[in-house]
Amino acid sequence: MEFELTEQQKELQRKAREFAVNEVLPVAHYYDVKNDMAMDVIKKAWEEGLLNLGIPKEYGGPGYGLLDAVIITEEIAAACPGIATSIFDNNLGAEPVVIGGSKEQKERILGELVNEFKLISFATSEPGMGSDVAGMQCRAEKDGDDYILNGSKYWITNAGYADYISVFATVDPDKRHKGICAFIVPTDTEGLRTGSHIPKLGQRASNTCSVVLKDVRVSKKNVLAKPGRGFVLAMQTFAHTRPAIGAFAVGCARSAMEYAIDYTKEREAFGRTIDHYQAIQFKIAEMYKNIEAARLLTYRAAWEADQGKDNNISSACAKAFASDVAMEVTTEAIQIFGGYGYIKTYPVEKLFRDAKLFQIYEGTSEIQRIVISRHAMKRYEHGMPNLYELPSKDIYEELEEEPSQAERPSKSSKELGGKYRCTVCGYVYDPVKGDEDGGIKPGTPFEDIPDGWVCPVCGAEKSKFVKI
Repeated sequence: MEFELTEQQKELQRKAREFAVNEVLPVAHYYDVKNDMAMDVIKKAWEEGLLNLGIPKEYGGPGYGLLDAVIITEEIAAACPGIATSIFDNNLGAEPVVIGGSKEQKERILGELVNEFKLISFATSEPGMGSDVAGMQCRAEKDGDDYILNGSKYWITNAGYADYISVFATVDPDKRHKGICAFIVPTDTEGLRTGSHIPKLGQRASNTCSVVLKDVRVSKKNVLAKPGRGFVLAMQTFAHTRPAIGAFAVGCARSAMEYAIDYTKEREAFGRTIDHYQAIQFKIAEMYKNIEAARLLTYRAAWEADQGKDNNISSACAKAFASDVAMEVTTEAIQIFGGYGYIKTYPVEKLFRDAKLFQIYEGTSEIQRIVISRHAMKRYEHGMPNLYELPSKDIYEELEEEPSQAERPSKSSKELGGKYRCTVCGYVYDPVKGDEDGGIKPGTPFEDIPDGWVCPVCGAEKSKFVKI
């Protein structure tokens, strides 16, 4: 197992950090207050090769793996999570084309994104539907080889500036996932319009708006996935992009921790700087260890995707854990800053607002926990035997008083039918010893005990016992 980044990845990290510090950080507060898209910064990211990270080399892209992408994403998110979201959104919008597009679609759309400064959005969410992708209502009606789209999408990142949108719609809402299909829709298509920028608590530098589709005709050449296949494509896309949410969260949390450390070394209270107080030191220690753990989970989820493995569970773990870490760290950073953390002149207030979104978009933290719990409860392979089938040497055979020779049956426990354990309290019935308190003499096989007998420890019925 190797934890060292490659030289290429270290160079990407250095490049992304330099871009973040020099191009993103100076304008982070400006665009947050202005509540506007940082198009000049995003264009610079395209010029620097930090946009369209996942487009394969054969279509003109850099061909970076997901691990490379999350390394870059963390650095940019450390400067401004909102701007980082808009930069990475081209990966999200293009991923359905990379995964499910035909060769012609890839050459045409991906080639255009690489060679020209163009943005592509991703649209599954609707005004009444978010995490429940199968519950979408936006309709796709077949018309010859074309489809006609009617409905609306909501919470669509970059849609107000995008040239293309990967739109998911359904031929029949009652069919749920079996009815969902996917399309590449140019935003200048007749009948498509985008709403105004949605005013948000945080990540205000990232454009988010609605997309209204009224009799929008999509030609055959722009059909990405037929009914049923669209849902699979959306899930595959999320599996490939969800680790990036972990990277956003890690970057956001890392900056909050760093700013908090800086502040503790300057802020004085009771005659000395507050970095000398153990209460503050413990807060920093919690921040650091949790950020380290979140980064490792994120790297693993990205690595699994790069290896072609199913990373559904690892990406759910990474997103759920890292997004909680970002929220906890930014909250504690504000606490360390005290009143100054609550005002806009220091950056932790913004990071706190930005962090909340990580627990919501691309599947809420609750949805991730549902995914994880289903795996743990139904598909996870236990290393230990079943709780009620645990083999064990009974220590009480050595510690408790043994039956006298006269009372001892001539047969062993095994010959008498074996020992039985109560599944409620763990008491072991040994036929060699019997249960004198319960009126069962030594030498009585478990099967011969009357049905009215109960566990002498907890009173559970005989039916609650299992053979060891």
